[in-house]
Amino acid sequence: MNFSIKAIYNWYRNSLRNPKYRGWMIVGTLAYLLSPFDLSPDLFPIVGQIDDLALLTLFISELSQILIEGYKQRQVTTQPESNASDSQKTVDVDAVPIQD
Repeated sequence: MNFSIKAIYNWYRNSLRNPKYRGWMIVGTLAYLLSPFDLSPDLFPIVGQIDDLALLTLFISELSQILIEGYKQRQVTTQPESNASDSQKTVDVDAVPIQD
């Protein structure tokens, strides 16, 4: 199997965006960040924090995108429907002058 960082990124992103797995991914991410067991232990000064920082950055960016998209979706669905119905009720009439 060929694992790449891009493949792991895509898997994480797609799993986080899937509503079925979103809760588990959030809990799992927070557990990994708070856990003392990491891919690279935090005992090493710089290397230990790199994986935590990368995961935290990815987590925050994806979660913020999900929240922004949800907010925009709610704004679209809560728009008043009067604009759409008014355009259907409007009748265009050409004015013709009356001559006596």
